[in-house]
Amino acid sequence: MPTNLGKRVAYQRRIARMTQQELADAADVHIGTLRKIERNARGASDNVVEALAAALGVDPSLLLGSRDRADARVHAAMPSLSAVIAAYEAPDDGPVRQLSELRTAVDEAVTWRLASQYVRIAHHLPSLIDELMRAFHLASVEEKPETAGLLVAALRTADAVAYKYGALDLSARLVDLMRWAAPHTDDPLLDATVAYVRTETFFAAHAFAPGLRALEAALDRAPTSDDDAAMATRGALHMRAAVIAGRADLVQAADKHLAEARRLGDAVPENVYQGTAFGPDSVRVHEVSVAVSLGGDHVRRALDVANDWAPPRSLPAERRSGFYIEVARAQLWSGLTRDAFESLKAARHIAPQHTRDHPWVREDAATLRRLRRGDAESLSNFAEWCHAGE
Repeated sequence: MPTNLGKRVAYQRRIARMTQQELADAADVHIGTLRKIERNARGASDNVVEALAAALGVDPSLLLGSRDRADARVHAAMPSLSAVIAAYEAPDDGPVRQLSELRTAVDEAVTWRLASQYVRIAHHLPSLIDELMRAFHLASVEEKPETAGLLVAALRTADAVAYKYGALDLSARLVDLMRWAAPHTDDPLLDATVAYVRTETFFAAHAFAPGLRALEAALDRAPTSDDDAAMATRGALHMRAAVIAGRADLVQAADKHLAEARRLGDAVPENVYQGTAFGPDSVRVHEVSVAVSLGGDHVRRALDVANDWAPPRSLPAERRSGFYIEVARAQLWSGLTRDAFESLKAARHIAPQHTRDHPWVREDAATLRRLRRGDAESLSNFAEWCHAGE
């Protein structure tokens, strides 16, 4: 157990404005045990770390501190997750909770995904997906569509970890399983959501033009009604299409899709629809992403957005941190090295795991360390934190 675990627990407890007794009660840990942990007089098992993190409302990685230890917990879950989805047609026997309880569990898991809490996802999702597989096969005709929808949401949450940690084959299998389950929901909006998620396989393969075609085909199939959910679903597909068009250096297509996303974003309130954040703020974030994807003269557009606007705290942590990661790249390309480092630090503060494991962060931190070799020690510490150059 890391020797600084106690300091991190105490620090997060103070941020949460909790007394030791309040944290001990919330985590169901004896007060004496907590005091010893905070004094570094004893270690803590994984279950205790998980309980403390849950009570503090943070991901366990913030308490573990060590990148290697957090990564080990995530990677250790991959074989279990792989085994669970391999048995999707004949899951193991076991208990199945009521649909209302499964709904609550999946909703909680989705909040972890939006907050980039990958250690927590890795710990809980294999067993939750296993249970949802059983629930799907046992469900009545009336309950099967909702059960299938919960399964899709859980698979998407697990995929976020697999994709971020480079398990691309596992990620592709999770996406395929989402595509298998989605038709059972009788929800055409969910088909569009799965198409949105599937785009990451095209990003991973650098197959940007085929990815754009797949998204445009999904847009052709998407419901055209004017309710918020349908408009948000189409808007999210347009956001994704704009970014991948930018990666393909298709300027006109990127601008067309971004304009349509902006139109739809102005028509609905910012919210999470079908597991995807969409609204005017999300579109603004993607304006930066598209500008960075296009590069060259377009980078100025990213800087203009960043100079006049910052994502509100109401946006999911992953989306907010992604904004600062994109802005940092634009600033670095523009020679604004100090600003770029400040943006990377802002991203880390918002979503540490998402930032630390983002390949652009490692690349940019390594570049900044080369350019500012004799500068602040904090830059070297940051580069080591995200394993820049590896």
